[in-house]
Amino acid sequence: MHRFLFPLLATLGTLHAEVGVGAKPVEGAEVVFDGSREMLDAKWTYWQGPRFASSLPIKWKIVEDPVDKGTVVMSDDPAAAGGKYGTADIVTKKAYKDFRLHIEFNIAKEGGNSGVYLQNRYEIQILDGDKTKHGMAAVINETESPYQHYLGAGKWNAYDIVFRAARFKDGKLAEKPMVTMYFNGKKAHVNQSINQVWGGPNSGVDGGNDGGKGITDSPQGLKLQAEGHDVRFRNIWIRELELEKADTDFAAE
Repeated sequence: MHRFLFPLLATLGTLHAEVGVGAKPVEGAEVVFDGSREMLDAKWTYWQGPRFASSLPIKWKIVEDPVDKGTVVMSDDPAAAGGKYGTADIVTKKAYKDFRLHIEFNIAKEGGNSGVYLQNRYEIQILDGDKTKHGMAAVINETESPYQHYLGAGKWNAYDIVFRAARFKDGKLAEKPMVTMYFNGKKAHVNQSINQVWGGPNSGVDGGNDGGKGITDSPQGLKLQAEGHDVRFRNIWIRELELEKADTDFAAE
């Protein structure tokens, strides 16, 4: 077994203690959002894609946690009013290749919409009320929504993800990106290949490249989407990995 994969599996051997709402950072993880304005400004910036319309400093607000103690970040940037995605999305300043991600979100109102973008390319949807392939916790347009694991609006929900980036040989795509995900501690997607970037150039990196199929060989940041809705985030951490095999399963249950 690859030396980087073994510690991951060992750390996640007790799966249900390490995933879901409230999961603490695993050994070696980097906290990228702890609820503070200081960390938001230090580790995040805007994605300045073709539709970018906001300006630094980040206009997303630090607000009180609506359920628990502490503070969280709210995605309701004025530039994104009316569902204008790509105008005010935020992305980590640091880029990532293979990684283990934990992120928690709370949709304030029914119909709330946002998204978590792996490598600022591949969207894991956040959309209250939608159970389709474009809906809640779907690898957007690639899988069905595991909506049965959703706890609902006004409550904290958690994605736990292992992502293996696309692999290239002689400048050409050799292996598609792959993702395994637990949603609120329940298995949702296992070793799911991702075929392309969806949503066009305003959605993320490579979205306008050959209709989203022209994936380039470059690590990118974690991105959170602003779509003019009140969606809140907390407890975001990432552990960088080097996954040799095209297999991103956490561990056997």
